[in-house]
Amino acid sequence: MEEKRIFGDNCRVGIIGSGSWATAIAKMLLNNVSLLSWYIRDPKNIKTFNLTGRNPNYLTSVHFDISKIFFSDDVNDIVRRSDVIIFAIPSAFLKQALEKLTEPMSDKYIISAVKGLIPDENMIVGSWINKNLGVPINHIGVISGPCHAEEVALERLSYLTLACQDIKLAREYAQLISCHFIKTTVTDDIYGTEYSAVLKNIMAIASGIFHGLGYGDNFQAVLISNAIQEIKRFVDTVHPIARDIKSSAYLGDLLVTCYSQFSRNRTFGTMLGKGYSVKSAQMEMLMIAEGYYAVKSIHEINEKYQVSMPITDCVYNIIYEKVSPVIECMLLTDLLR
Repeated sequence: MEEKRIFGDNCRVGIIGSGSWATAIAKMLLNNVSLLSWYIRDPKNIKTFNLTGRNPNYLTSVHFDISKIFFSDDVNDIVRRSDVIIFAIPSAFLKQALEKLTEPMSDKYIISAVKGLIPDENMIVGSWINKNLGVPINHIGVISGPCHAEEVALERLSYLTLACQDIKLAREYAQLISCHFIKTTVTDDIYGTEYSAVLKNIMAIASGIFHGLGYGDNFQAVLISNAIQEIKRFVDTVHPIARDIKSSAYLGDLLVTCYSQFSRNRTFGTMLGKGYSVKSAQMEMLMIAEGYYAVKSIHEINEKYQVSMPITDCVYNIIYEKVSPVIECMLLTDLLR
């Protein structure tokens, strides 16, 4: 007997965010939904998008069928028109994006594609949505990698994990984004996948710093081996359930973020290793490196848990304590095995 679906064929889906990851997710969704509602903050960008069929700022090679998209610069329009809402916006700006939100969210289904923590509250996004928007925790899903938006734009085969405490709902969320170039798997480990997605950005900054300092592939292998152990120690302490840290949602996401040419966190770290100041690196990148915010939040959270996190401590000391990358990285090399 076929399992009854939560969402019908006419499921209304909305996206909050207009960056590269939001654009990639829209590309996936339009394989499966007949109309997509999309919040873009700047009306000038909406006008350009409607004229050209392309996001004027991100993944500009991707062409969209505009007849299948409703754009609005009013977040309430998108919420009203959507049953499922996907947040794909840097965590540091999520609260700002929702400042004018007046529509109730408690009856909505939410998917977080945000790979970061709410900085001033040190909360993972799922917990923040549950607490501040009144969305039931079992209605909240999380998209985790390994997957870079740039390869989605090229329709290169990619894999995503959908996490939700309601595993049936996780499977339905997965169906929304599955297509000929996206394969999906599901898990109920919403907390572990969120924290892992936060931590891998920190590890990628470390990878970039060492790369910028001239360390080679031999050392990178040791660094990443220690990084996945550090992630495991932290997530097992914060949310102790059975999980396979070697699966793609954890180890796979870490690897692609630390090694890929598209990784903005690795790029940010490489610039720091080459001698850029934090501010100058941020200005030159013109994109958000989530690990910059994440490392401060994780450092503060870990004051409670006291997990051994030498790589995270190294990145924190370089970025926030302004310790020389040469000195800090040399100290870390003596701690790795």
